[in-house]
Amino acid sequence: MKNLFRLLLLLLTLLPVTTQGASVAETAGRTRYKDGPAYIYRLYLRDKDPRRSPYSLQHPSRYLSRRSIERRVRQQLPIDSTDLPVSPRYIAQIERRGGDIIGRSRWQNTVLVRLRDTADIHRISLLPCVTGRKLVWVAPDSVTPTAVRSKYHSSFEAHDSIGGQYYGKAYAQIAALNGHRLHEQDLHGQQMMIAVIDGGFKNVERIPAFRHVNILGERDFVCPPSPSIYAETDHGTKVLSAMALNVPYFYIGSAPRASYWLLRSEDQQTEQEVEEDYWAIAAEFADSVGCDLINSSLGYTTYDHPWMTHHLWHLDGRQAFISREASMLASKGVLLVNSAGNSGMGPWKKLSFPADADHILTVGAVISDAPFTIAPFSSVGPSQDGRIKPDVVAVGAPAFLVNGRGVIMEDMGTSFATPIVCGLVACLWQARPSLSAAQLIQIIRDCTDNRDHPDNIYGYGMPDFWKAYMKVMSENDE
Repeated sequence: MKNLFRLLLLLLTLLPVTTQGASVAETAGRTRYKDGPAYIYRLYLRDKDPRRSPYSLQHPSRYLSRRSIERRVRQQLPIDSTDLPVSPRYIAQIERRGGDIIGRSRWQNTVLVRLRDTADIHRISLLPCVTGRKLVWVAPDSVTPTAVRSKYHSSFEAHDSIGGQYYGKAYAQIAALNGHRLHEQDLHGQQMMIAVIDGGFKNVERIPAFRHVNILGERDFVCPPSPSIYAETDHGTKVLSAMALNVPYFYIGSAPRASYWLLRSEDQQTEQEVEEDYWAIAAEFADSVGCDLINSSLGYTTYDHPWMTHHLWHLDGRQAFISREASMLASKGVLLVNSAGNSGMGPWKKLSFPADADHILTVGAVISDAPFTIAPFSSVGPSQDGRIKPDVVAVGAPAFLVNGRGVIMEDMGTSFATPIVCGLVACLWQARPSLSAAQLIQIIRDCTDNRDHPDNIYGYGMPDFWKAYMKVMSENDE
């Protein structure tokens, strides 16, 4: 009864359901948007200008890092025309007609152009290189400032330590997936690179508990960028903590020795379709620098403007821009682990985008106590084209995390089940790096407790990473 009461209290934090999952919103007064009116259009381009482009498939090192190329070679994946950068000549033509290019997607051959006047888009649309356009962002009248610094604790409280338990409060959520047994094999994510795409990482660069996390860099893909991704929401702080922290007897994450890129794509001041483009650009950056995995605890369904809002029939992994992008990641050798969404108790109920994407691991949330029943907020499948979703489930109602104040706390959401899985996938992949992303996804699905009767609530069930490790090693011996 005590655990049920605790769950009911925590469920209140999910109402109303947010894009990112369970995270206490920071409130501040609204201010007039200073840079309006303004508009962002997504432009679809004709081709990659093959006759005049300075880029070629024969020289991929001009646009991909050595690590990215080596990852594809290891997985026997080709570099193809989608990898080529957007044509510089086309970019120049658009800019000469007054377009301010703020982002570009290589894989979908699109650019984001920011304009002051909608009349300008008509001149740009007449260019032979432009085959289509879509309005994806409109400047709001007012916004709530989100880059707000807050105080933090310089150390954990003594009562946060569990006597004799090396993992501290994170033990149960990792042990539920038999992840601790991977760590016993010295598989902690060494040599693995994980990109965390989120909305902000409040105080990560200040909180001592994160001091030993191997952060390779950070990027902000939102326009305009934040003064600091470390002053934005702590949603990404919590997500990162579930994987990366390494504070014995207080908190050990699921991949404490992996390397991390922190990427911001979520604009918390508005909710508009351009965030799908930001996410896509962040994912392509992660690929280009050589990341092996992406953790994305983001999802989209409803936007501020009705013409941008998705419909249930879009959930096929192809209709939404972000889902098309996500479905391409495995073909580049990158494994995406994405939250299913927190709409299970709302009118939408189904997955958010890009959780519907193909060739990814979509993660739902279960209640933290055995028998690990589904969390009522966890979004359900199937995808519109009939694929089982979510793929797997993990503890997320609640999960123990470290927030932007440097405090170990409980929070709820598929957002926080996802990094527990993502970190353990990295540890498993470390054991056999020659596996492709697609092969690894299938192995994990095969080593779950619901694999014989998968459904659209639990998916294939809770993965057993020790079984997956034994399967990987036995096949490796053969």
